[in-house]
Amino acid sequence: MSANKANWEIYVLEYARAKDQPIAALVNGTHDEGLMDTPFAFVFARNGTHNILVDTGFMREGSGAEMSERFGVPEWISPLTLLAELDVKPEDITDIFLSHAHFDHAGSVHKFPNARIVIQKSELLSWHEAMALPPQFGFLTDIINPDDLRNIFDASVEHRVHLLDGDKDNVLPGVHARFGPGHTIGQQFIILQSARGDIVISGDCVYSSTNIAGHNHNGVYVPLNNAIGSVWDQLKTIDRINDVIEGDLSRLVIMHDKDRWEHLPLVKDVDGFKISRAH
Repeated sequence: MSANKANWEIYVLEYARAKDQPIAALVNGTHDEGLMDTPFAFVFARNGTHNILVDTGFMREGSGAEMSERFGVPEWISPLTLLAELDVKPEDITDIFLSHAHFDHAGSVHKFPNARIVIQKSELLSWHEAMALPPQFGFLTDIINPDDLRNIFDASVEHRVHLLDGDKDNVLPGVHARFGPGHTIGQQFIILQSARGDIVISGDCVYSSTNIAGHNHNGVYVPLNNAIGSVWDQLKTIDRINDVIEGDLSRLVIMHDKDRWEHLPLVKDVDGFKISRAH
């Protein structure tokens, strides 16, 4: 495979915003930092032979609309509309790398009929186990839309799901999966090779640069406040991400970046939602 095939074009597509969410609901030790309108994003990348997504966003229809209302996400644009702005049709997507199965990351998987879904085995199976627990364990599955799990199962029946068991280099040329538990049991983060170096797509391993840089940039990793895994795992995952980016936060794509990717060049503004270039 020629070197240029491993250099991906990478775009961050903002598709939704929650209103007036406490920062402390996401990042530990921020109880006095007030509220924010939390952005939601997914990533599209292409290399000339493959068109991939890292996460998919959600559709505001059926159970997806119910989840959106319950979690206070009034501002939304269809992920399909954003992809169309890049001249990409749903059937053009060849692979979807799911960081984890929460509704805002996996809620559009059914819209891409030709895509292979790449997810950690422990991520998918842990949700089936959690859904089977008695109702008093409902906190664990609060952000899971069962219809998303059904859609992934349907893709499994069609032999379109690739289950990973930990780290995997070159799932596609220049696309590396890294096991990153903490926020969920089997989350992964994705490394994409680009012309400006390795870019990490964090999923929800990181909610803010504060998680890596520390409060007041003191270098002490800060855990998430929204997680079902252990703080131990969270901090080890954050450390793995920091190793890859070598402390360069410009090479980290945070899916809920409160600064709305201001460090990245703007490609398009679509009805107030950003498409930014990360490569």
